[in-house]
Amino acid sequence: MKIKYPPQHHQERNFENVLEVVKNFPFGTLVTVKDGEPLITHIPIVYEEDGSKYGKLVAHIDRFNPQVGTLTPDALVTAVFYGPDCYISPSIYTTKQLPTWNYIFAHIKGKIKLLTDKEAVKSTMVRMTSFLEGENPKHVLQQDDPRMESLIDYIIGFEIEITGWEGKFKFSQDKLKKDRELAKQELIRSQMKDVSAFIEAIFEHHENAQKSV
Repeated sequence: MKIKYPPQHHQERNFENVLEVVKNFPFGTLVTVKDGEPLITHIPIVYEEDGSKYGKLVAHIDRFNPQVGTLTPDALVTAVFYGPDCYISPSIYTTKQLPTWNYIFAHIKGKIKLLTDKEAVKSTMVRMTSFLEGENPKHVLQQDDPRMESLIDYIIGFEIEITGWEGKFKFSQDKLKKDRELAKQELIRSQMKDVSAFIEAIFEHHENAQKSV
Protein backbone atom coordinates (compact mmCIF):
# COMPACT_ATOMS: atom_id res chain seq x y z
CA MET A 1 0.00 0.00 0.00
CA LYS A 2 1.33 3.41 -0.93
CA ILE A 3 2.02 5.58 2.12
CA LYS A 4 -0.14 8.69 2.01
CA TYR A 5 1.37 10.51 4.97
CA PRO A 6 2.78 13.04 5.07
CA PRO A 7 1.14 14.53 1.98
CA GLN A 8 3.84 15.22 -0.58
CA HIS A 9 2.63 18.77 -1.18
CA HIS A 10 3.36 19.55 2.48
CA GLN A 11 6.94 18.30 2.21
CA GLU A 12 9.56 20.94 1.43
CA ARG A 13 12.11 19.67 -1.10
CA ASN A 14 14.58 22.56 -0.94
CA PHE A 15 17.15 22.33 1.87
CA GLU A 16 17.84 26.06 1.61
CA ASN A 17 14.21 26.79 2.51
CA VAL A 18 14.49 24.50 5.53
CA LEU A 19 17.66 26.32 6.58
CA GLU A 20 15.79 29.62 6.43
CA VAL A 21 13.47 28.29 9.14
CA VAL A 22 16.44 27.19 11.27
CA LYS A 23 18.22 30.54 10.85
CA ASN A 24 15.20 32.74 11.46
CA PHE A 25 13.73 30.71 14.34
CA PRO A 26 16.79 29.31 16.16
CA PHE A 27 15.05 28.55 19.46
CA GLY A 28 14.66 24.84 18.82
CA THR A 29 13.43 21.70 20.53
CA LEU A 30 16.03 18.96 21.08
CA VAL A 31 14.48 15.48 21.11
CA THR A 32 16.17 12.26 22.23
CA VAL A 33 14.94 8.95 23.65
CA LYS A 34 16.04 7.00 26.71
CA ASP A 35 14.50 3.62 27.61
CA GLY A 36 11.56 4.36 25.35
CA GLU A 37 10.85 7.74 26.97
CA PRO A 38 11.20 10.93 24.90
CA LEU A 39 13.39 13.60 26.48
CA ILE A 40 12.83 17.18 25.31
CA THR A 41 14.70 20.42 25.92
CA HIS A 42 14.08 23.87 24.46
CA ILE A 43 17.35 25.68 23.69
CA PRO A 44 18.91 28.00 21.12
CA ILE A 45 20.41 25.89 18.32
CA VAL A 46 22.46 27.67 15.68
CA TYR A 47 23.35 26.46 12.19
CA GLU A 48 26.92 26.65 10.90
CA GLU A 49 28.50 25.64 7.61
CA ASP A 50 31.51 23.34 7.99
CA GLY A 51 32.23 22.11 4.47
CA SER A 52 30.10 18.97 4.83
CA LYS A 53 27.02 18.19 2.75
CA TYR A 54 24.50 19.77 5.12
CA GLY A 55 26.58 21.54 7.75
CA LYS A 56 26.09 21.32 11.50
CA LEU A 57 24.11 22.66 14.42
CA VAL A 58 25.78 24.09 17.52
CA ALA A 59 24.29 24.34 21.02
CA HIS A 60 24.90 23.89 24.72
CA ILE A 61 22.78 22.45 27.52
CA ASP A 62 22.73 22.55 31.32
CA ARG A 63 25.07 19.86 32.67
CA PHE A 64 22.42 18.74 35.19
CA ASN A 65 19.71 18.26 32.56
CA PRO A 66 18.76 14.52 32.51
CA GLN A 67 18.85 14.65 28.71
CA VAL A 68 22.64 14.98 28.87
CA GLY A 69 22.83 11.24 29.46
CA THR A 70 21.52 10.62 25.96
CA LEU A 71 24.00 12.97 24.28
CA THR A 72 26.74 10.44 23.75
CA PRO A 73 29.13 10.54 20.77
CA ASP A 74 27.30 9.67 17.52
CA ALA A 75 23.95 9.41 19.33
CA LEU A 76 21.05 10.17 16.98
CA VAL A 77 18.96 13.24 17.82
CA THR A 78 16.26 15.38 16.26
CA ALA A 79 16.00 19.15 16.50
CA VAL A 80 12.67 20.81 15.70
CA PHE A 81 12.39 24.44 14.64
CA TYR A 82 9.04 26.23 14.68
CA GLY A 83 8.32 28.86 12.08
CA PRO A 84 5.04 30.80 11.86
CA ASP A 85 1.77 28.93 12.33
CA CYS A 86 -1.87 29.89 12.69
CA TYR A 87 -5.47 28.76 12.59
CA ILE A 88 -7.10 29.24 9.19
CA SER A 89 -10.80 30.06 9.37
CA PRO A 90 -12.94 29.02 6.38
CA SER A 91 -14.23 32.58 6.42
CA ILE A 92 -11.06 33.88 4.75
CA TYR A 93 -11.50 31.80 1.60
CA THR A 94 -13.48 32.60 -1.52
CA THR A 95 -14.62 28.96 -1.69
CA LYS A 96 -16.26 26.64 0.84
CA GLN A 97 -13.64 24.95 3.00
CA LEU A 98 -13.19 23.37 6.42
CA PRO A 99 -11.13 24.87 9.27
CA THR A 100 -7.44 23.96 9.32
CA TRP A 101 -4.07 24.96 10.73
CA ASN A 102 -1.16 26.15 8.61
CA TYR A 103 2.47 26.00 9.70
CA ILE A 104 6.12 26.07 8.72
CA PHE A 105 8.33 23.64 10.67
CA ALA A 106 11.79 22.16 10.15
CA HIS A 107 13.02 18.82 11.49
CA ILE A 108 16.79 18.30 11.51
CA LYS A 109 18.27 14.89 12.30
CA GLY A 110 21.89 14.21 13.08
CA LYS A 111 24.66 12.72 15.20
CA ILE A 112 26.08 14.17 18.40
CA LYS A 113 29.66 15.37 18.77
CA LEU A 114 30.50 16.45 22.30
CA LEU A 115 32.84 19.40 22.84
CA THR A 116 35.15 18.53 25.71
CA ASP A 117 37.58 21.43 25.43
CA LYS A 118 36.50 24.45 27.48
CA GLU A 119 37.87 26.95 24.98
CA ALA A 120 35.96 25.21 22.17
CA VAL A 121 32.74 25.51 24.18
CA LYS A 122 33.45 29.19 24.84
CA SER A 123 34.03 29.68 21.13
CA THR A 124 30.60 28.24 20.33
CA MET A 125 29.04 30.64 22.83
CA VAL A 126 30.84 33.57 21.19
CA ARG A 127 29.75 32.51 17.70
CA MET A 128 26.17 31.81 18.78
CA THR A 129 25.93 35.21 20.47
CA SER A 130 27.28 36.90 17.37
CA PHE A 131 24.67 35.18 15.22
CA LEU A 132 21.78 35.90 17.59
CA GLU A 133 22.75 39.57 17.97
CA GLY A 134 22.34 39.96 14.21
CA GLU A 135 23.77 42.49 11.79
CA ASN A 136 23.69 45.39 14.27
CA PRO A 137 24.90 43.80 17.52
CA LYS A 138 24.33 45.62 20.77
CA HIS A 139 26.58 43.22 22.62
CA VAL A 140 29.78 41.41 21.64
CA LEU A 141 30.74 38.43 23.80
CA GLN A 142 34.50 38.09 24.19
CA GLN A 143 36.25 34.72 24.42
CA ASP A 144 38.12 35.86 27.54
CA ASP A 145 35.07 37.27 29.34
CA PRO A 146 35.70 36.20 32.97
CA ARG A 147 32.01 35.60 33.57
CA MET A 148 32.18 32.60 31.26
CA GLU A 149 34.73 30.95 33.55
CA SER A 150 32.11 30.62 36.29
CA LEU A 151 29.55 29.28 33.80
CA ILE A 152 31.57 26.88 31.68
CA ASP A 153 31.61 24.04 34.22
CA TYR A 154 27.83 24.00 34.35
CA ILE A 155 27.12 23.45 30.66
CA ILE A 156 27.77 20.82 28.02
CA GLY A 157 28.66 22.08 24.55
CA PHE A 158 27.89 19.93 21.54
CA GLU A 159 27.49 19.88 17.79
CA ILE A 160 25.02 17.97 15.65
CA GLU A 161 26.32 16.62 12.35
CA ILE A 162 23.29 16.93 10.09
CA THR A 163 22.43 13.61 8.45
CA GLY A 164 18.83 14.27 7.39
CA TRP A 165 16.13 16.90 7.25
CA GLU A 166 12.42 17.46 6.67
CA GLY A 167 10.48 20.58 5.95
CA LYS A 168 6.87 20.49 7.14
CA PHE A 169 5.34 23.34 5.18
CA LYS A 170 1.54 23.39 5.23
CA PHE A 171 -0.02 26.50 3.74
CA SER A 172 -3.16 25.47 1.85
CA GLN A 173 -1.27 24.11 -1.15
CA ASP A 174 -4.32 22.07 -2.14
CA LYS A 175 -6.54 25.15 -2.51
CA LEU A 176 -7.13 27.48 -5.45
CA LYS A 177 -4.39 30.03 -6.13
CA LYS A 178 -6.51 32.94 -4.84
CA ASP A 179 -7.30 31.03 -1.65
CA ARG A 180 -3.63 30.12 -1.15
CA GLU A 181 -2.82 33.81 -1.31
CA LEU A 182 -5.50 34.59 1.28
CA ALA A 183 -4.10 31.86 3.55
CA LYS A 184 -0.62 33.32 3.18
CA GLN A 185 -1.85 36.77 4.16
CA GLU A 186 -3.66 35.27 7.16
CA LEU A 187 -0.41 33.62 8.26
CA ILE A 188 1.36 36.99 7.98
CA ARG A 189 -1.44 38.80 9.83
CA SER A 190 -1.44 36.27 12.65
CA GLN A 191 2.21 37.06 13.45
CA MET A 192 1.31 40.68 14.15
CA LYS A 193 -0.97 39.78 17.06
CA ASP A 194 -0.36 41.84 20.21
CA VAL A 195 0.65 39.41 22.97
CA SER A 196 1.43 42.03 25.63
CA ALA A 197 -1.69 41.26 27.72
CA PHE A 198 -0.94 37.52 27.58
CA ILE A 199 2.68 38.00 28.67
CA GLU A 200 1.73 40.40 31.49
CA ALA A 201 -0.82 37.90 32.81
CA ILE A 202 1.56 34.93 32.53
CA PHE A 203 4.32 36.80 34.38
CA GLU A 204 1.94 37.81 37.16
CA HIS A 205 0.43 34.34 37.56
CA HIS A 206 3.86 32.70 37.50
CA GLU A 207 5.24 35.03 40.18
CA ASN A 208 2.17 34.47 42.38
CA ALA A 209 2.51 30.70 42.02
CA GLN A 210 6.21 30.87 42.92
CA LYS A 211 5.41 32.84 46.07
CA SER A 212 2.98 30.15 47.19
CA VAL A 213 5.59 27.37 47.04
